[in-house]
Amino acid sequence: MSFVNNKRVVVLGARSLVGECVLALLAQDGGRVTALSRHRMDQQEAGVEWRRLDQDTFRIENCQGEELSDWISVAPIWVLADCLEYLDPSKIRRLVALSSTSRFTKEDSSDPGEQALARRFAESEELLKVWAEARGVEWVILRPTLIYGLGRDKNIAEIVRFIRRVGFFPMFGRAGGLRQPIHAKDVAGACVAALQAPEAANRAYNISGGEILPYRDMVGRVFAALGRRPLLVPVPLAAFRIAVALLRYLPQYRQWSSAMVERMNRDLVFDHGEAARDLAFKPRPFVLSAGDMATSRRSAR
Repeated sequence: MSFVNNKRVVVLGARSLVGECVLALLAQDGGRVTALSRHRMDQQEAGVEWRRLDQDTFRIENCQGEELSDWISVAPIWVLADCLEYLDPSKIRRLVALSSTSRFTKEDSSDPGEQALARRFAESEELLKVWAEARGVEWVILRPTLIYGLGRDKNIAEIVRFIRRVGFFPMFGRAGGLRQPIHAKDVAGACVAALQAPEAANRAYNISGGEILPYRDMVGRVFAALGRRPLLVPVPLAAFRIAVALLRYLPQYRQWSSAMVERMNRDLVFDHGEAARDLAFKPRPFVLSAGDMATSRRSAR
Protein backbone atom coordinates (compact mmCIF):
# COMPACT_ATOMS: atom_id res chain seq x y z
CA MET A 1 0.00 0.00 0.00
CA SER A 2 1.27 3.50 -0.80
CA PHE A 3 0.21 6.36 1.41
CA VAL A 4 -0.83 9.36 -0.69
CA ASN A 5 0.86 12.50 0.66
CA ASN A 6 1.71 10.53 3.80
CA LYS A 7 -1.85 10.97 5.11
CA ARG A 8 -2.69 9.78 8.57
CA VAL A 9 -5.01 6.77 8.93
CA VAL A 10 -7.50 6.63 11.80
CA VAL A 11 -8.21 3.16 13.24
CA LEU A 12 -11.32 2.64 15.36
CA GLY A 13 -11.26 -0.60 17.33
CA ALA A 14 -7.46 -0.59 17.35
CA ARG A 15 -7.19 -2.83 20.44
CA SER A 16 -9.22 -5.65 18.87
CA LEU A 17 -7.69 -8.72 17.23
CA VAL A 18 -8.12 -7.37 13.70
CA GLY A 19 -7.25 -3.86 14.92
CA GLU A 20 -3.83 -4.96 16.13
CA CYS A 21 -3.21 -6.68 12.80
CA VAL A 22 -4.21 -3.49 10.97
CA LEU A 23 -1.82 -1.40 13.09
CA ALA A 24 1.04 -3.82 12.41
CA LEU A 25 0.36 -3.79 8.67
CA LEU A 26 0.13 0.00 8.45
CA ALA A 27 3.31 0.43 10.47
CA GLN A 28 5.09 -2.13 8.27
CA ASP A 29 4.13 -0.09 5.19
CA GLY A 30 5.40 3.15 6.70
CA GLY A 31 2.03 4.63 7.53
CA ARG A 32 1.16 7.25 10.13
CA VAL A 33 -1.67 6.02 12.35
CA THR A 34 -4.06 7.55 14.86
CA ALA A 35 -5.32 4.63 16.95
CA LEU A 36 -8.49 5.27 18.94
CA SER A 37 -9.26 3.76 22.33
CA ARG A 38 -11.88 4.50 24.95
CA HIS A 39 -9.12 4.21 27.53
CA ARG A 40 -6.00 6.33 27.78
CA MET A 41 -3.05 4.39 26.36
CA ASP A 42 0.53 4.95 27.53
CA GLN A 43 2.17 2.50 25.15
CA GLN A 44 4.44 3.81 22.39
CA GLU A 45 4.61 2.20 18.96
CA ALA A 46 6.49 3.31 15.87
CA GLY A 47 4.19 5.30 13.60
CA VAL A 48 1.20 4.93 15.95
CA GLU A 49 -0.29 7.76 17.99
CA TRP A 50 -2.92 6.70 20.50
CA ARG A 51 -5.86 9.05 21.12
CA ARG A 52 -8.68 8.62 23.60
CA LEU A 53 -12.23 8.42 22.24
CA ASP A 54 -14.63 9.89 24.79
CA GLN A 55 -17.13 7.20 25.84
CA ASP A 56 -20.03 9.66 26.11
CA THR A 57 -19.52 12.11 23.24
CA PHE A 58 -17.44 9.91 20.88
CA ARG A 59 -15.16 12.89 20.31
CA ILE A 60 -11.43 12.37 19.71
CA GLU A 61 -9.12 14.21 22.07
CA ASN A 62 -6.65 16.78 20.67
CA CYS A 63 -7.60 16.43 16.98
CA GLN A 64 -8.67 20.00 16.21
CA GLY A 65 -7.44 21.15 12.82
CA GLU A 66 -5.97 17.78 11.81
CA GLU A 67 -6.75 16.22 8.45
CA LEU A 68 -8.04 12.77 9.35
CA SER A 69 -9.34 11.73 5.94
CA ASP A 70 -8.78 7.96 5.88
CA TRP A 71 -10.62 5.77 8.38
CA ILE A 72 -10.65 2.04 9.13
CA SER A 73 -13.24 0.85 11.65
CA VAL A 74 -12.76 -2.69 12.95
CA ALA A 75 -14.89 -2.10 16.03
CA PRO A 76 -18.40 -3.63 15.98
CA ILE A 77 -20.15 -1.75 13.19
CA TRP A 78 -22.85 -0.49 15.55
CA VAL A 79 -20.14 1.31 17.56
CA LEU A 80 -19.19 3.12 14.36
CA ALA A 81 -22.88 3.87 13.72
CA ASP A 82 -23.08 5.53 17.14
CA CYS A 83 -20.06 7.69 16.26
CA LEU A 84 -21.28 8.95 12.88
CA GLU A 85 -23.14 12.04 14.05
CA TYR A 86 -19.98 13.26 15.82
CA LEU A 87 -17.68 12.92 12.81
CA ASP A 88 -16.87 15.82 10.50
CA PRO A 89 -17.69 14.48 7.02
CA SER A 90 -15.93 17.40 5.32
CA LYS A 91 -12.60 15.94 6.45
CA ILE A 92 -13.25 12.27 5.64
CA ARG A 93 -12.30 10.90 2.22
CA ARG A 94 -13.04 7.21 2.75
CA LEU A 95 -14.39 5.10 5.60
CA VAL A 96 -13.77 1.33 5.64
CA ALA A 97 -15.99 -0.57 8.09
CA LEU A 98 -15.93 -4.17 9.24
CA SER A 99 -19.28 -5.97 9.43
CA SER A 100 -19.86 -9.74 9.26
CA THR A 101 -21.45 -12.45 7.13
CA SER A 102 -23.44 -13.18 10.31
CA ARG A 103 -25.93 -10.62 9.00
CA PHE A 104 -26.93 -13.37 6.52
CA THR A 105 -26.17 -16.61 8.37
CA LYS A 106 -28.00 -15.70 11.59
CA GLU A 107 -31.06 -13.90 10.21
CA ASP A 108 -33.08 -17.16 10.29
CA SER A 109 -31.46 -18.56 13.45
CA SER A 110 -33.56 -20.46 15.98
CA ASP A 111 -32.06 -18.17 18.63
CA PRO A 112 -33.88 -14.78 18.92
CA GLY A 113 -30.66 -13.21 20.19
CA GLU A 114 -28.83 -14.22 17.03
CA GLN A 115 -31.68 -12.93 14.89
CA ALA A 116 -31.39 -9.60 16.70
CA LEU A 117 -27.64 -9.59 16.07
CA ALA A 118 -28.17 -10.15 12.34
CA ARG A 119 -30.63 -7.24 12.25
CA ARG A 120 -28.13 -5.08 14.13
CA PHE A 121 -25.46 -5.76 11.52
CA ALA A 122 -27.86 -5.00 8.66
CA GLU A 123 -29.26 -1.84 10.25
CA SER A 124 -25.80 -0.50 11.10
CA GLU A 125 -24.60 -1.11 7.55
CA GLU A 126 -27.60 0.81 6.20
CA LEU A 127 -27.01 3.70 8.62
CA LEU A 128 -23.42 3.97 7.43
CA LYS A 129 -24.42 3.95 3.75
CA VAL A 130 -27.13 6.59 4.20
CA TRP A 131 -24.87 8.84 6.31
CA ALA A 132 -21.92 8.58 3.93
CA GLU A 133 -23.83 9.00 0.68
CA ALA A 134 -25.70 12.03 1.99
CA ARG A 135 -22.36 13.69 2.82
CA GLY A 136 -20.20 12.65 -0.10
CA VAL A 137 -18.03 10.29 1.94
CA GLU A 138 -16.78 7.14 0.23
CA TRP A 139 -17.68 3.99 2.18
CA VAL A 140 -16.51 0.38 1.97
CA ILE A 141 -18.04 -2.46 4.00
CA LEU A 142 -16.22 -5.75 4.49
CA ARG A 143 -18.03 -8.83 5.78
CA PRO A 144 -15.63 -11.58 6.92
CA THR A 145 -16.62 -15.16 7.61
CA LEU A 146 -15.35 -17.03 10.69
CA ILE A 147 -12.29 -15.06 11.92
CA TYR A 148 -9.42 -16.83 13.66
CA GLY A 149 -5.83 -16.11 14.55
CA LEU A 150 -3.20 -15.34 17.19
CA GLY A 151 -5.14 -17.24 19.86
CA ARG A 152 -7.41 -14.23 20.44
CA ASP A 153 -10.49 -15.03 18.37
CA LYS A 154 -13.84 -16.26 19.64
CA ASN A 155 -14.07 -19.10 17.15
CA ILE A 156 -11.10 -21.44 16.71
CA ALA A 157 -9.52 -20.33 20.00
CA GLU A 158 -12.66 -21.46 21.85
CA ILE A 159 -12.39 -24.89 20.20
CA VAL A 160 -8.72 -25.07 21.20
CA ARG A 161 -9.54 -24.24 24.82
CA PHE A 162 -12.36 -26.80 24.93
CA ILE A 163 -10.18 -29.61 23.54
CA ARG A 164 -7.34 -28.80 25.92
CA ARG A 165 -9.75 -28.83 28.84
CA VAL A 166 -11.72 -32.04 28.14
CA GLY A 167 -9.73 -33.89 25.47
CA PHE A 168 -12.59 -34.36 22.98
CA PHE A 169 -15.01 -32.27 20.93
CA PRO A 170 -18.78 -32.94 20.66
CA MET A 171 -20.42 -33.22 17.24
CA PHE A 172 -24.06 -33.00 16.21
CA GLY A 173 -24.95 -35.29 13.31
CA ARG A 174 -22.32 -35.52 10.56
CA ALA A 175 -21.11 -31.96 11.28
CA GLY A 176 -20.61 -31.65 7.53
CA GLY A 177 -21.53 -27.98 7.14
CA LEU A 178 -18.92 -26.19 5.04
CA ARG A 179 -16.77 -23.43 6.55
CA GLN A 180 -14.23 -20.87 5.28
CA PRO A 181 -12.14 -19.72 8.27
CA ILE A 182 -10.36 -16.43 7.54
CA HIS A 183 -7.21 -15.36 9.35
CA ALA A 184 -7.30 -12.00 11.14
CA LYS A 185 -4.21 -10.88 9.21
CA ASP A 186 -6.03 -11.48 5.91
CA VAL A 187 -8.99 -9.45 7.19
CA ALA A 188 -6.58 -6.65 8.12
CA GLY A 189 -4.99 -6.80 4.67
CA ALA A 190 -8.40 -6.43 3.04
CA CYS A 191 -9.15 -3.40 5.24
CA VAL A 192 -5.93 -1.66 4.24
CA ALA A 193 -6.42 -2.49 0.55
CA ALA A 194 -10.01 -1.21 0.66
CA LEU A 195 -8.78 2.14 1.93
CA GLN A 196 -6.93 2.81 -1.34
CA ALA A 197 -8.55 0.75 -4.11
CA PRO A 198 -10.48 3.13 -6.44
CA GLU A 199 -12.91 0.38 -7.48
CA ALA A 200 -13.96 -0.25 -3.88
CA ALA A 201 -15.71 3.08 -3.34
CA ASN A 202 -19.29 2.65 -2.11
CA ARG A 203 -19.25 -1.14 -2.27
CA ALA A 204 -19.70 -4.02 0.18
CA TYR A 205 -17.62 -7.20 -0.05
CA ASN A 206 -17.91 -10.63 1.50
CA ILE A 207 -14.41 -11.85 2.40
CA SER A 208 -13.82 -15.51 3.19
CA GLY A 209 -10.92 -17.85 3.86
CA GLY A 210 -8.79 -19.47 1.18
CA GLU A 211 -10.10 -22.98 1.87
CA ILE A 212 -13.53 -24.59 2.14
CA LEU A 213 -13.82 -27.55 4.49
CA PRO A 214 -16.49 -29.40 6.50
CA TYR A 215 -16.95 -28.38 10.12
CA ARG A 216 -15.71 -31.74 11.39
CA ASP A 217 -12.53 -31.45 9.29
CA MET A 218 -11.98 -27.91 10.60
CA VAL A 219 -12.08 -29.26 14.16
CA GLY A 220 -9.84 -32.15 13.07
CA ARG A 221 -7.23 -29.61 11.97
CA VAL A 222 -7.30 -28.15 15.47
CA PHE A 223 -6.61 -31.59 17.00
CA ALA A 224 -3.74 -32.06 14.53
CA ALA A 225 -2.25 -28.65 15.39
CA LEU A 226 -2.39 -29.66 19.07
CA GLY A 227 -0.59 -32.89 18.25
CA ARG A 228 -3.59 -35.01 19.26
CA ARG A 229 -5.58 -37.74 17.59
CA PRO A 230 -9.05 -36.38 16.72
CA LEU A 231 -11.68 -37.48 19.22
CA LEU A 232 -15.05 -36.34 17.86
CA VAL A 233 -17.95 -37.50 20.04
CA PRO A 234 -21.48 -37.60 18.55
CA VAL A 235 -24.02 -36.03 20.88
CA PRO A 236 -27.85 -35.82 20.37
CA LEU A 237 -29.23 -32.32 19.86
CA ALA A 238 -31.36 -32.53 23.02
CA ALA A 239 -28.26 -33.28 25.10
CA PHE A 240 -26.42 -30.44 23.38
CA ARG A 241 -29.19 -28.01 24.32
CA ILE A 242 -29.06 -29.04 27.97
CA ALA A 243 -25.26 -28.80 28.05
CA VAL A 244 -25.24 -25.36 26.42
CA ALA A 245 -27.91 -24.10 28.82
CA LEU A 246 -25.71 -25.18 31.74
CA LEU A 247 -22.48 -23.86 30.24
CA ARG A 248 -23.99 -20.42 29.73
CA TYR A 249 -23.87 -19.91 33.48
CA LEU A 250 -20.08 -19.70 33.09
CA PRO A 251 -18.77 -16.30 31.85
CA GLN A 252 -16.57 -17.79 29.10
CA TYR A 253 -19.54 -19.61 27.54
CA ARG A 254 -22.17 -16.89 27.95
CA GLN A 255 -22.38 -16.33 24.18
CA TRP A 256 -22.96 -19.99 23.34
CA SER A 257 -26.36 -21.15 22.08
CA SER A 258 -27.94 -24.31 20.71
CA ALA A 259 -28.21 -22.52 17.33
CA MET A 260 -24.42 -22.73 17.11
CA VAL A 261 -24.72 -26.50 17.33
CA GLU A 262 -27.43 -26.67 14.69
CA ARG A 263 -25.19 -24.77 12.24
CA MET A 264 -22.60 -27.58 12.36
CA ASN A 265 -24.54 -29.16 9.48
CA ARG A 266 -25.24 -25.97 7.55
CA ASP A 267 -23.02 -24.61 4.75
CA LEU A 268 -21.76 -21.09 5.50
CA VAL A 269 -19.88 -20.39 2.26
CA PHE A 270 -19.34 -16.99 0.64
CA ASP A 271 -17.65 -16.19 -2.63
CA HIS A 272 -14.87 -13.58 -2.38
CA GLY A 273 -14.34 -13.19 -6.11
CA GLU A 274 -15.27 -9.50 -6.11
CA ALA A 275 -12.79 -8.78 -3.32
CA ALA A 276 -10.11 -10.71 -5.23
CA ARG A 277 -10.82 -8.58 -8.30
CA ASP A 278 -10.97 -5.15 -6.65
CA LEU A 279 -8.75 -5.58 -3.57
CA ALA A 280 -6.24 -8.20 -4.80
CA PHE A 281 -7.56 -10.31 -1.93
CA LYS A 282 -5.71 -13.65 -1.62
CA PRO A 283 -6.56 -15.35 1.69
CA ARG A 284 -4.42 -18.15 3.06
CA PRO A 285 -5.67 -21.75 3.50
CA PHE A 286 -6.70 -22.90 6.95
CA VAL A 287 -3.32 -23.71 8.49
CA LEU A 288 -2.87 -23.12 12.22
CA SER A 289 0.47 -21.76 13.41
CA ALA A 290 1.86 -22.02 16.93
CA GLY A 291 0.81 -18.40 17.48
CA ASP A 292 -2.77 -19.21 16.50
CA MET A 293 -2.87 -21.95 19.13
CA ALA A 294 -1.54 -19.78 21.98
CA THR A 295 -4.99 -18.96 23.31
CA SER A 296 -5.51 -15.80 25.34
CA ARG A 297 -8.38 -14.48 27.39
CA ARG A 298 -8.12 -11.07 25.74
CA SER A 299 -11.31 -10.19 23.90
CA ALA A 300 -11.52 -10.31 20.13
CA ARG A 301 -13.64 -8.32 17.60
